[in-house]
Amino acid sequence: MGELRAYAALGAAQVRSATAYRTSFLIELFGNMGATVFDVLTVLVLFRVTPALGGFSLAEAMLITGLSAAGFTLADFAVGNVDRLKSLVRAGTLDAVLVRPLGALPQLLLMDLPIRKALRVVFGFTVLGLAVAANDIDWTPARVLLLVVAPVAAAVFFGSIFVSSASLAFWWVESGEVGAAFTYGGRDFTSYPMSVYGGWFRGLFAYALGFAFVAYQPALALLGVPDPLGLPAWSGFLSPLVALAAAAFAAGVWRAGIRHYRSTGS
Repeated sequence: MGELRAYAALGAAQVRSATAYRTSFLIELFGNMGATVFDVLTVLVLFRVTPALGGFSLAEAMLITGLSAAGFTLADFAVGNVDRLKSLVRAGTLDAVLVRPLGALPQLLLMDLPIRKALRVVFGFTVLGLAVAANDIDWTPARVLLLVVAPVAAAVFFGSIFVSSASLAFWWVESGEVGAAFTYGGRDFTSYPMSVYGGWFRGLFAYALGFAFVAYQPALALLGVPDPLGLPAWSGFLSPLVALAAAAFAAGVWRAGIRHYRSTGS
């Protein structure tokens, strides 16, 4: 109970700090929507020159984009600031986090709570809602449950990527670009149907690393259309299991990194 109160105090302090200068906060709040807005606009621009993308109509492709956007923005809001770990390791200030009687990861996440990214989450789920409304989905209890679970599973998957890539800083401080390739690169990759990619690239990133289960496979299950790549219809319901596997991997990498870390002694 004491730990929960401490975490709540940290979070409340960050909210007060972020909103202390209201004009600056509002500018950042709306400015942070830019990246997600441009992701959606990119898909719309592509459909100005083609009636279908990888065999999918605009409404179907937007469902994939909406699932990806909702999951990524939620993950980025919740754990995206873990990428500041490399700065703490480089400066040696991670020691101050580790000596406190609280979990290191929750502290890192609450030390710089990105309230300014809140509208990105709202926009991501708005895109998903509009995409669902634009498609003629044959609703069943399983599909209703999938619609609720899929964005959360996508957020867990992306959050696991954030934590795993940030943990590389325990061994390689300058690992930021590698991490961004899997986090923000993964967001871009999952915004499109997997059928637009080919060969080993799709096999590696979509299925070996699990990115296809973020938005593409759940979208197929919601739409009730067969997978052009040949996977069975129930594949879309595997997204929570893939997310849990990613979370277990991230937890293992984080624990290994904490054990590997050596204090600066400062």
